[in-house]
Amino acid sequence: MGDAHRIGVVGLGVISRAYLDTLGGHPAVRVTAVADLDASRSAAVAAELPGVEALTVEELLSSPDVDTVLNLTVPAAHAQIALGAIGHGKNVYGEKPLAATLPDAHAVMEAAAKAGVGVGCAPDTVLGTGIQTARAAVEEGSIGRPLFASAVMVTPGHERWHPHPDFYYTAGGGPLLDMGPYYLASLVHLLGPVRAVIGAAGRLRAERVIGSGPRAGERIPVEVDSHVSGVLEHVGGTLTTITTSFDGVATTAAPIEVHGETGTLTVPDPNGFDGEVRLFELGDTQWRTLETSAGYSGGARGVGLLDFIAADGQRAPRANGDLALHVLETMSALLRSSAEGRRIELTTSAEPPVPVPLTAAEEWRGHAAW
Repeated sequence: MGDAHRIGVVGLGVISRAYLDTLGGHPAVRVTAVADLDASRSAAVAAELPGVEALTVEELLSSPDVDTVLNLTVPAAHAQIALGAIGHGKNVYGEKPLAATLPDAHAVMEAAAKAGVGVGCAPDTVLGTGIQTARAAVEEGSIGRPLFASAVMVTPGHERWHPHPDFYYTAGGGPLLDMGPYYLASLVHLLGPVRAVIGAAGRLRAERVIGSGPRAGERIPVEVDSHVSGVLEHVGGTLTTITTSFDGVATTAAPIEVHGETGTLTVPDPNGFDGEVRLFELGDTQWRTLETSAGYSGGARGVGLLDFIAADGQRAPRANGDLALHVLETMSALLRSSAEGRRIELTTSAEPPVPVPLTAAEEWRGHAAW
């Protein structure tokens, strides 16, 4: 791949540490600059990382020492930063969702196509051994033809642990836009793209109480739906029921289950990279755990960015913008369906990315040949 690919990081919140840990020391990439609206934060991070410069956001976006902008800002700023990077001829890889609104996401993809630069987007957890082993099992026919699936994400709300949870309850937030990308990206890997949705959503609490940090006890307003349910019609005919909620205390439901003509597969939490994949075949008397057979072993945040860079124009990156756009439209359609009380047909599609073969951690981390 020649010289190390140069990364500039915009947004140094909680998630940035995981990315920096993954990227640090990788021979294929080099973090050259960091920026944050809080200049003291960027200065502190730069001081920890040799060769990294603390810049303003505008300086980083225009820096000749940056090839790809890693966009870790809050969802409401995703499109603005992405368009700024693209405007300076840089690739952009961002946290999910691709943008806070579907029109903004389309604008990002159209600008990138016009500029001839790449767009990548989290989640990359779906490239780990959990989802990829489940995908391999489905594609090998372990459950026969998939008929229907379920996806369930239930928590009491991120304000219990996040010291600044406001953005989870404003435009671009909520359980669906925050956590839905993990589940929907996984479902596209497992069952293919979505052609139509029916949704229902609610917001029964007008405010939340911050549970930790310097603002503990402060009340914040809830401006988005905190519980979203729906049905996804996949192109191949499979139906998925999905529930994402910040209103439940706990659940015993599997994160994802896929039911086929000859078996049922339980899929681990798509917010993680690994986990057990279990199969119950028709006629059996118990579940059995499948051997890990695919995915990036020991996955960590940022492996999707490394995959994005490694693709190098030879193949489509697995955590790509087209998939992120389709996931965002699916989520937007669920919310719109709830508001309008009708079935919504999607206008975008995305083919499941190329499967990830079982890849040892030392390989993708750059300690062995990629």
